[in-house]
Amino acid sequence: MNDPQRQPAMTLDPAWFDPANVPAETARFNADLVARLSKGPDVWSRPLADVRQARAAGLGTFPLPPPDAAAECATIEGKHGPIQLRLMHPKTARPRGTYLHFHGGGWVMGSARENDDRLRRLCEAARLSIVSVDYRLAPESPYPQGPDDCETAALWLIGDGGADLERSFLAIGGESAGAHLAAVTLLRLRERHHASPFAAALMTAGCYDLSLTPSVRNWGDEKLVINTRDVEQFVAHFLARGGDAASPDISPLHANLEGMPPALFSCGTADLLIDDTLFMAARWLAAGNRTGLSIHPGGCHVFQAFDTQQARLSLREMEDFLSAAADTSSA
Repeated sequence: MNDPQRQPAMTLDPAWFDPANVPAETARFNADLVARLSKGPDVWSRPLADVRQARAAGLGTFPLPPPDAAAECATIEGKHGPIQLRLMHPKTARPRGTYLHFHGGGWVMGSARENDDRLRRLCEAARLSIVSVDYRLAPESPYPQGPDDCETAALWLIGDGGADLERSFLAIGGESAGAHLAAVTLLRLRERHHASPFAAALMTAGCYDLSLTPSVRNWGDEKLVINTRDVEQFVAHFLARGGDAASPDISPLHANLEGMPPALFSCGTADLLIDDTLFMAARWLAAGNRTGLSIHPGGCHVFQAFDTQQARLSLREMEDFLSAAADTSSA
């Protein structure tokens, strides 16, 4: 029976995991990246302040785009002090909604500014304003401070603080640790505030189980952006003051996921967090939520940050997903 309200099927395609289907450009890029990162110093042998400074100067694993000249900065008050926000608005059209974004970096590094090029592209393509959150970083500000900042930013957006932004359509998302924080924020809004204001979610290469999924545990030492030890260190810093990794507020894979918004889960097969994406997408779907799954053969961790054809394809999928969700919201 053809029921338009029925949840579409989500299938796994064995071709995604066939090495023969890895694009030649992707295979070359991965080999070059592993060779480059294997020659570098051990990131965990250096002070985190130095690692963050190098990343902010464009010397990290991911390329640093030039700052967006039209980006605006704002400050809101949070439970643990001021929270910095980075805002963008479409240049060529009136915004039809707002996307709340959380950056990656293992809860330990990274910033909103590092994503200016991709967020500007999304801003224009989907005709959405962007609010990207510079949440507190561990281990100086461990759990629950980062999630608290993200929750505060979401409440600001849907409350009086966000009144100057277009809120007829709201979306949320992030990459890596940012996708984790997006899931935690959605759950906190539902559980603590009885609110479900977001109509779409972009979940890119997230870490949803901090007790570590099999793909993380079995990855090993290969430095294709990050490896098993990196994730272990990220989690140790994030939980520096303790916390139960089985708690849904720490590992949203363990949560009751009913009432979550339509989501697009994206990941590459050469990402050690592939299990997190596959498991979370399956549980999202099983809870009755509309779920899209985009798996890219050979894609490394957050491959969308690099200038490859595969990255451009994935970014277009995300832009199209949010555009379609905004169209549906306004229909």
